[in-house]
Formats: sequence, C-alpha cells, structure tokens
Amino acid sequence: MRGRALRVRPPGAPRTNGVPRPLAPSHTHRMDTPTARFRDPRSTVYDFLDLVLVRCPGCAGAARVVRVPGDEGPGGRRPFAARRLVCGGCGTSRKSGGTRLTFPRGTAGPVTDPYFGRPLWLRAETRHGTLWAYNLDHLDLIRRFVAASLRERAPWYDTGQKMTLVTRLPVWVKRAGNRGEVLRALDRMHAGVPVERAGAPVQAGGA
Repeated sequence: MRGRALRVRPPGAPRTNGVPRPLAPSHTHRMDTPTARFRDPRSTVYDFLDLVLVRCPGCAGAARVVRVPGDEGPGGRRPFAARRLVCGGCGTSRKSGGTRLTFPRGTAGPVTDPYFGRPLWLRAETRHGTLWAYNLDHLDLIRRFVAASLRERAPWYDTGQKMTLVTRLPVWVKRAGNRGEVLRALDRMHAGVPVERAGAPVQAGGA
C-alpha cells in the first residue's frame, strides 16, 4: 500500500479544503484616518511665489502671476524679481516691477497676491476664517500638515526663528477638532484649480 503525502499547514494559517489562505493583515488602513507624521520642511511664504494663481482683471477667470524669465531679482532675491500677470483665457498681460510686496494679513482681511493685489484663485471660506494658497504646492503643504496626527517642528524652532509657513498658520487650522472641515475646504480649493490643455492641473513653477 502506497503511503499518502502529508500536507503541512503553516502555523497560524486557517484550515481550508487543502489550500492554505494567506494570513489576514494585522491592521487595515482607512482613507479617512489622519496620516501618521508631518515634518516641517522649513518652507516660508517666499518659497511659493514663482507661480501665483489669481482672478484675472479682464475676464475674472484664472490667471497666473509668474516670474519674468531671466530676472533673478536684485542681488539674486527671486521674490523681488519682476512679475508678469498672464491669462490664457482672455489674453490679459501685465507686468510688475516686484520691488514691493504686500502679503495678506491673517484670514479676516483681503486675500490677494503680493505683486498686483489681485484676489487669489485658491481660497475657501469656512466658519472660522478664510483658507488660501498661492498654488498647488502651497495647498499640498497645508493639506499634509492638517491631515497629520503627529506634527514635528523644524529643528531650530526653539531658537526664536518661528517664521516657517506652517507655524504661522492660524490656530483654528491647527486644531485637530477642525481637521475634517479644513480638509474638505482644501479639497474644494483643489477641485477648482484650472486644467491645462494637456489635462494636467496647473503646478508651481509653470510659466
């Protein structure tokens, strides 16, 4: 009589009709749970000025404020380089010297770009105040910060230099209890970003 081969069941595998099933994962990831960690990249508002999306003064559509090619600004300070406002919808084009910048103050006053004073395209009203961003990279940084359950400060935070973009966000944006509402507002802003002819959303650095 020929002996029968024994099938060895891996430890912990459930009993089946001869075909071991893979073990269930120890945990599952929910899309609506906060991300684990955010580390402050030390970005400041000046890091997002190469492209600013604004409301066009000609057609009220989405226009761009971009750095004039070849102009690196006085002493290589790119935020102070000349800027051009261009609209692909109506053809509006304006130029600014870029020597004087005016930034929004808080979330209660006018939310405009630093060069032409035009209303920002990326903005959303909440019951706490106004959310705004200059471009998609700026918006993404805020979203990653808000979504994180653990937020690490920049290493030099305690030295008195507390000027990073995320440290200057309003307190209501930082509160965990407002996370859901703020994320929904940020998603509405992202959904309103104009799409290029190639089908890709406008990204920072484009001209």
